[in-house]
Amino acid sequence: MGKTPNRTFTFSAGALAVGVALTALAPAAASTQAPATAVPAAAAPPSAVAATSAAAARVAANVPVTTAVAERAFTAKDLVTLTRLSGPALSPDGTQVAYQLRTTDLAANHGSTSIWLVKAEPGAVPAQLVSGANSPHWSSDGRYVYYLTPEGQIWRVAPATGVKQQVTKLPLDVEAFRLAADGKRAVVALSVFPDCPTLECTVARLDARKKSKRSGNLYDRLFVRHWDTWADGTRNHLFAVDLGSGSVPATQAVSLMRDFDGDSPSKPFGGDDDFAISPDSQDVVFSARLAGQTEAWSTNFDLYEVPLDGSRPLVNLTANNPAADAGPVFSPDGSQLAYLAQTRPGFESDRYHIMLRDLHTGHTRELAAEWDRSAGSLQWSGDGSTLYATADEAGTHRLFSIDVASGKVTACSTGAAIESYVAGKDALIFSRSSLTRPANLFEAKAPGFEPVPLTDVDAAALSGIALSPSQTFTFAGWNGDRVQGRVTQPFGFTPGRRYPVAFLIHGGPQGSWTDGWSYRWNPQFYAGLGYAVVTIDFHGSTGYGQAFTDAISRHWGDRPLEDLQKGWAAALAQFPYLDGNRACALGASYGGFMIDWIAGNWPGPWKCLVSHDGVFDNRMMGYATEELWFSEWENGGTPWDHAEDYERFNPIDHVADWKDPILVIHSERDYRIPVDQGIAAFTAAQLRGIPSEFLTFPDENHWVLKPQNSLQWHETVAAWLDRWIGH
Repeated sequence: MGKTPNRTFTFSAGALAVGVALTALAPAAASTQAPATAVPAAAAPPSAVAATSAAAARVAANVPVTTAVAERAFTAKDLVTLTRLSGPALSPDGTQVAYQLRTTDLAANHGSTSIWLVKAEPGAVPAQLVSGANSPHWSSDGRYVYYLTPEGQIWRVAPATGVKQQVTKLPLDVEAFRLAADGKRAVVALSVFPDCPTLECTVARLDARKKSKRSGNLYDRLFVRHWDTWADGTRNHLFAVDLGSGSVPATQAVSLMRDFDGDSPSKPFGGDDDFAISPDSQDVVFSARLAGQTEAWSTNFDLYEVPLDGSRPLVNLTANNPAADAGPVFSPDGSQLAYLAQTRPGFESDRYHIMLRDLHTGHTRELAAEWDRSAGSLQWSGDGSTLYATADEAGTHRLFSIDVASGKVTACSTGAAIESYVAGKDALIFSRSSLTRPANLFEAKAPGFEPVPLTDVDAAALSGIALSPSQTFTFAGWNGDRVQGRVTQPFGFTPGRRYPVAFLIHGGPQGSWTDGWSYRWNPQFYAGLGYAVVTIDFHGSTGYGQAFTDAISRHWGDRPLEDLQKGWAAALAQFPYLDGNRACALGASYGGFMIDWIAGNWPGPWKCLVSHDGVFDNRMMGYATEELWFSEWENGGTPWDHAEDYERFNPIDHVADWKDPILVIHSERDYRIPVDQGIAAFTAAQLRGIPSEFLTFPDENHWVLKPQNSLQWHETVAAWLDRWIGH
C-alpha cells in the first residue's frame, strides 16, 4: 500500500526489505544450503578493517561457514544491533567505493551513520572517512566525497588528506542532493511553502507557527496526513545551489519548482533517485505528482524538465501517460533519458516498464517489452550500450543487464538479494544480502560478473552464532499455478525430531519472501527461538510475472488463502520435522489482514495468531487510510459504489467464528492502517473471551523502528509463541 508513488513497501511484513521492498509461476528448483549446524560467513564490524582470505572466500560464495559447534542461537538483540551497510558510491576512476554504515547505540536508543572508504580490489582494508555523515556522492573529478551531516547541510571531505569543508549553510535542512558534472552547482531538496519567494519566508512562517498559541489546522482537501505525519502545508522542492570555490558555504538557492503544487522527492520515502542532472549540467529532470484535490487517490507521477539555472518554466515530458513515471537517468552522452513507467492509473503495483526517450526528437520507446518483470533502480553502463535494472525473481531480488540496441535481458546475479548497486565504466559495485548474512559490498568485473567481496561487515558480531539454512519448495496452488514456498530450519536442528512452526505471511500484498536479510520480519529470529519457519509466495507476490501479481486484486481472501492452505499442507508433507500440531500464524499489514481473516475462516491448524498492523474492517479502511488509490484499486472502486467488494473479504464479518488466541500489535502513528483497526480486533477477541493481548507504540508508524521498541516487539512476540507452542 503506497508502494508505487513513493517506491516503498507499506503493506510490508516480510522480506520486503521489509519490508516488502512482482501467468505462470516461473520454475524454481528446490535447493538446500549448508547443514543446520552451519555458521554464516563472518562479517567485520567498523573496527575490524581487514578480512582474511578465507573470510573473503566465504563472502564471495555467500554461504555459511561450517563449524564443529555453534555457540548460540541468533537473537533479537543481535538483529537490532547489527551494523548496516548501504549507499555505495563509486569514484569516477572506479578505484574506490564510499559507503554508509549505520551503528546502533542501544542504551541511547538511536542509530548513527558514518561514511567508509574501501579500494575496489580484493583484500583491501576499509577505513572510516567521516563520522556522523550519510549520503556519500563523489565529485566528478574524484577529489572529494560530498555528504550530509545530521544538521542537514552538505559538507565535503578530501579522501587524500581528510580535510573537511562545509559546502552549504542554508536556513533549511537539505533532504537530498545531487552534484552537477561540471562541479559548479548542486541540486538540493528542501521542504518549503510553495508560494514563498525566499527560503527565509518559509523559516519565518515556521517560526511564527511554533510561537502561536493556536494549535488548530484547517484543511480543504485530502492527504491531511500521510504515513506518520500530518500535513503542514510545506512541499519538498528542488533548488539549485552555486558551489563556487567551496571555500565559502552557499547560503542561497534558486527555486526550480516555484509554485509547484507537489513534492520532489516524493514524501515520505523519496530520495535522490527522484531527480537527475543532465551530463552537460544544464537541465534537471524530476518525478512529481501534481497534488490538487486528487493527490489522495492518484498515482500519476510525471517527469518534468527544467533548466538548472531556473531561466525557463518546467516542461512535462510524460503528460500523455496517466500512470506513474519515475526514476529518470540520463545516458552518459546526454542524448537519451531512461525511466520507469506504469500503464494503469491507480495501481501502485503495476509493472514498471523501462522507457527510453530520445532527448533530441522526443521519440519514446519501450525497452525489453517482453520481459515480464517489474523493473527498478535503473543505471547506465559507462559506454551507454547497456541499462542495468533490479527486479524480483522467484524469491530473489536480482540485478539484470538490458542491451539498449536489442532489448536482450541477462541476469547479472544469481540468488540472494541485491540491495543497491552502482555501475562503473568496467565494473559493477553492489551490496548483496541473503537469509544467512546481512549486506556486504561486492565488485563484479564485466563481462563475467564474477563477484569479489570488498567488505566483511559484522564479522565479530556474528562470530559463533548459528544462522539457519532454508530450502525452497513448490506446489500447485490456486488455478493449478506453481507456487513457491520456503522452509527455514530451527536452531539446533536434529534429524528425526519434530519442531513447532512459525507460519509467516508477507505484506504488500504485492511483495515477496526473498532470499535477503531483513531487520524486521527476519526468519532467523524465529529459527533462533527453536521454531521452524514456513513462508509462502502466494498469488499477489512479486517476481513471478505480472499476471501472478495481479491475481490478488479484489481477491484478498480466496486465492491467497487457497495458496496458504495448500502451501501449509505441502510443507507438512515434504518436511516431516514440521510439527503441524504446534504452529502459530503471524503477519503484518496485508499479512495482518490475512491473520484477521484466517481467525474466522481457517482457524483449524493454529494454536495462536499474531496480527501486526492488520486490516480488521476493510470497509472503514477505505475511508480512513491516506493513500486511497490502494483501497480503491484492490476493491474495485469506492466503498459506496462497490460496497459488496469491501465486504466480500472483510474480517469484521467473521468474528463470531474466532477462537484462536491472538496477539494484536498496532502503533499510534500508523496512518496507513490506523490504530483503530488494531484496537477493534483486540476488542473483538476480548468480547469473545478469547485469550488475547494488545501491544501498541505511541511513537511508531507502520513499522517499529526504534531499537528499544524493536526489542520489546520481538520479546513480546517470543513470549506469545512460547506460551502457546513453546517447548
